[in-house]
Formats: sequence, structure tokens, C-alpha cells
Amino acid sequence: MKRFSTLVLAILVAAVASAPAAFGKNKKKDPEEIGNRDVGKGVNFYSIEKEIAIGKQLAQEVERQAKIVDDPIIGEYVNRVGQNLVRNSDAKVPFTIKVIDAEEINAFALPGGFFFVNTGVVLNADSEAELAGVMAHEIAHVAARHGTRQATRGQLVNIASIPLIFMGGWTGYAIRQGAGLAIPLGFLTFSRGFESEADMLGLQYLYKAGYDPTAFVDFFEKIQSKEKRKPGTMSKVFSSHPLTDDRIKDSQKNIQEILKAKPEYVVTTSEFNDVKNRLLTMHNRRKPDDKDVNRPRLRKAPGGGTAPVDDDGGNEKKPKSDEDERPTLKRRE
Repeated sequence: MKRFSTLVLAILVAAVASAPAAFGKNKKKDPEEIGNRDVGKGVNFYSIEKEIAIGKQLAQEVERQAKIVDDPIIGEYVNRVGQNLVRNSDAKVPFTIKVIDAEEINAFALPGGFFFVNTGVVLNADSEAELAGVMAHEIAHVAARHGTRQATRGQLVNIASIPLIFMGGWTGYAIRQGAGLAIPLGFLTFSRGFESEADMLGLQYLYKAGYDPTAFVDFFEKIQSKEKRKPGTMSKVFSSHPLTDDRIKDSQKNIQEILKAKPEYVVTTSEFNDVKNRLLTMHNRRKPDDKDVNRPRLRKAPGGGTAPVDDDGGNEKKPKSDEDERPTLKRRE
């Protein structure tokens, strides 16, 4: 009997010691298992088809009300960066990615893979890896089906009117404050567990796509610093749910423990710089129109200038010289 008990004990000890090999380690923490794991598993009353249908309906409403960037070079580039991340993710739905012309730092994904990125994200990123980090986090929310899973838990009033908001989860603000968008976004945030999971999965997608995962943390620390110096840099959605110190520490820990160091990473590309400069030019070209429309304006006759006034109060006409006819060029700073 004693020998039998000793044998059983030995078997149990061996089983415990070999548990990771026998039962498999946590696949969610293994980037090698990306695509072969069901990160969206959990109680969910919404089928994938229903989730896509909800997202499509919401996306159509967003496109009716927001200003979508129609520059094909900008749109194609952001879409390509995102689709590369999607291919290196656990997502089981196709993604439609578009750019919203809005300078606030924000991005959001609707259930079913409909994804919008503000131009403000590109303009405030210093590298392609930072842009990709923002997008990877959003893709993780969709891949893990956080929206419909949370709706199933009864924490949402109306899933059909509440998209996912990057860094903020479910929030009470409009997609873009001041834009007049009528889509209500609810009033609850994601659970701490869902945000933490999106951080972890997003880091893995960023890593598998070849980017430097530390860019994820770098971007958020940088923009929080910018917001302190210049309030209004981030949208209210974004700034109301910052990447907390705990989440930053957890992300740094995951990078060290989960992601095996690579000899090299993609940090940025010349194409990112070209697209960013293209956006800067687009925004700078519009800036005069953003000023007070009620300010005094001087109307000039075609081909004419402002005529000097003589001592009698009348206009003193002077002959035009070649200097007057020469176009004036103003260099942009």
C-alpha cells in the first residue's frame, strides 16, 4: 500500500511538472499561436454575422456624418498598414479601414471590423511603428470580440449605437467632439480585463508584423505629455481613459516576458514620412479657412491692388510698374 501511494505521488508530481507540455501553455501569451487560438471565446449572444451587420450599419452612419479623407495615397497607406496587422492577428472578420479628417488623436473600431483612424494619429506619431501600435490595439479589441461579449454581459444598453473607442472603450462622447455626429456611444467603459487583454494582444500583433513593440508604450507616454503641455491635443474620448501607469508597466512586462527579442524591428518607413508630410500640407493649406469667418476682409478688384489715398481723401492713381504685376510668393514655414 505504501509502495502504491509512493507511486501515485510520483505520478502526480510528474504530471504537475509536465503540465505546461501536457496541457499547453497559455496560448494568449504565445505569439507563435496567433491565428490558431480563439481569443474571442466566451459567452456571446451575438453571432459573427450579426456582429458584422451591426458594424456595417454603424460604419455607414459614420461615413454619412464624418469627413472621410478622399486622398487615395493616404487612404491606401493607412489601410495597408492596418491590413498587415490584421493578417498577423487572431481576427476572424475582414477589416474595412478608413481615415477621418480630424486633428484630434483618436481611432475607433466598430464591431465586425469597421475601423476608422483620425488624421491626428498620423500627424502625432513619430514613426510607422507608433501608428501601427494604435491600430494593433484596436484590432485586438475586434479580434477578442470585446464589444459583443460585453454587451452579452448586460453592461450595455444598446449595442447597435455604441462603437468601440480606442483607449476609451465605451464612452459618453461623440466620435469626434464638435463634429455634429449624431451617433450615441453609450456611457460605459470596457472592463479593466478587456483593456488589459487588448494591450497584450495588440503588442503581439505589432511584434508579429515586424514592428518594434516598445513603440506602443512610447506613443502613449508621448501624447499624454503633449496633452499636459497643450490641452486639447487628444480627443476627450482618448484623454478620459489614459493608459495608466499600471497598464504601461504591464505592457513593458509583457514585452520582456512574452516577446522574444528579435535582431531587428521595423521602426519607420520613408512612405510614412511621405504620407505624414502630405497630411501636413493638406492641413496647412486649409488653415486660413479655419480662422474667424466674421473677421474684416479687404476685397480687391481683379488685377488691382489697394490704391493709395491722396491728401484730399481721394484715390491717387499711379501707373502700374512691372514690380506691381509680379506675383508675390509666400514660402510656407
